[in-house]
Amino acid sequence: MASIGAEKDKYRSYPTEEEVKNTHWRFGAPPNYDVVNKLFEEGRTNIWPPGSLEEKVQNLVKTWEMEMFHKANPDEYKTCDPEKFTFSTNGKKAITLEEIGKIGGSYNAFLQTSLPENLRFYNPAKETVESSHRAFTTTFPRGFALEILRVYSGPPVIVYKFRHWGYMEGPFKGHSPTGERVEFYGIAIFELDEHSRIVKVEFFYDRGELLGGLMKGITSSDDSKTEISSSCPFLKNTG
Repeated sequence: MASIGAEKDKYRSYPTEEEVKNTHWRFGAPPNYDVVNKLFEEGRTNIWPPGSLEEKVQNLVKTWEMEMFHKANPDEYKTCDPEKFTFSTNGKKAITLEEIGKIGGSYNAFLQTSLPENLRFYNPAKETVESSHRAFTTTFPRGFALEILRVYSGPPVIVYKFRHWGYMEGPFKGHSPTGERVEFYGIAIFELDEHSRIVKVEFFYDRGELLGGLMKGITSSDDSKTEISSSCPFLKNTG
């Protein structure tokens, strides 16, 4: 189970121990990233020098993702301004943190689509914060790692190329696990204010790279394994 010691994570900036204790964590405790950090270290293609722009951007993005997925109260975010923050993918209409909450959280925000509903292998319109988190943490029990491949410009407008990857070692939406690596690449733009807080995020990537990799397994109508696996507290760890 994740513990208060999680604020000492090597790749993310956590608040002080007192702030950790007073934070409203979505799953009851701060996340522990030991497992996904191991996946990251084994699979990354670059080791950025301490203090480099690339390392600072990687830390910022990983910390921001941690807050988005694990902090229940946006007012407790340290990486962004909750009042001004907007988020968009692939040129779609930007949405606020409040709107992200209404559509079911970060996974659903990242996987917005204009596909007809009958063609949606993963349908963000029907997923909740809990169901989406359960689906992806069950599929990727070792987490979904993130690395920064290149930084094209520094703050206040950060433009970078990224890679996300994990191993499909659990079922996903009726598809059996393949054990194969699933990954996708993309470009992101982060705009920061004068206090170095994020006020605008834009992602550009092909969601099919991710979802296509999750559809390779044999299909089954039995989702019981997903429900059973999700009860494991270890699955609260994400990339």
